[in-house]
Amino acid sequence: MKLVSNGDRPRILVGIPVYNEQRYVTKVLAEVRKHAPDDILVIDDGSSDQTPMLLAQQPVEVVRHAENRGYGRSMQDMIRWADFDGFDWLITMDCDEQHEPAAIPRFIERIVANESDVISGSRYLTASPGDDAPPSDRRAINLQITEELNQRLGLSLTDSFCGFKAYRISACRKLKLSIDGYDFPMQFWVLAVANGLAIEELPVRLIYNDPTRTFGGPLNDPAARLEAYRRTMHNEILTNCRRLPAAAVQGLSSGRVSVCECG
Repeated sequence: MKLVSNGDRPRILVGIPVYNEQRYVTKVLAEVRKHAPDDILVIDDGSSDQTPMLLAQQPVEVVRHAENRGYGRSMQDMIRWADFDGFDWLITMDCDEQHEPAAIPRFIERIVANESDVISGSRYLTASPGDDAPPSDRRAINLQITEELNQRLGLSLTDSFCGFKAYRISACRKLKLSIDGYDFPMQFWVLAVANGLAIEELPVRLIYNDPTRTFGGPLNDPAARLEAYRRTMHNEILTNCRRLPAAAVQGLSSGRVSVCECG
């Protein structure tokens, strides 16, 4: 299905960040091509396994990082590519079979039908038969961070970390995104609110087919991961405090508090 901007039907790019996904990449891309528009972009974030060779056999656009630069950097690159190439929307999904390509048409339906700027997949908005049980530390951190984002930013999210999303590119031009790591969503949500983006959630299945997958480095420790997410969230709130609800900065203690000029 080819969607072209004509005032009615937006032009949509599907973007997939990958890093050492030789186990999944061929199968996932085959499924994506069944359900997605013709335009598919893969960001290979410095894979050191057979992923680059397998991607070379696929009829998709590939951007390769010479070294691993992080999930957030891949997200920034996909948004920039979509903007430069004239796409109206970017749908992002992971390549580890934890996002169902069959859900892509539902994102497209919402893109066509409404005025939101961000359509964020949620694994917790509604329960689905066959949902997996998430690792306890990931669920706990997701709950804590999502609750704090909601309280500080006036949001009503149920899943602040799902990477299955649709982004209106014209709205994303307002966002000065710069976080390269897994804490990228913390910057994104703060900037989305600060710039008045319209946000909605769309139910997606909760799939954890490999609960042993790790983040790598210090983020493998749940306490360190939670602290990293909070630090980025708080710093972004302080930097953008003038454009956020007053509740956003309440109770924050940070070495960067002087950045806040809310009075």
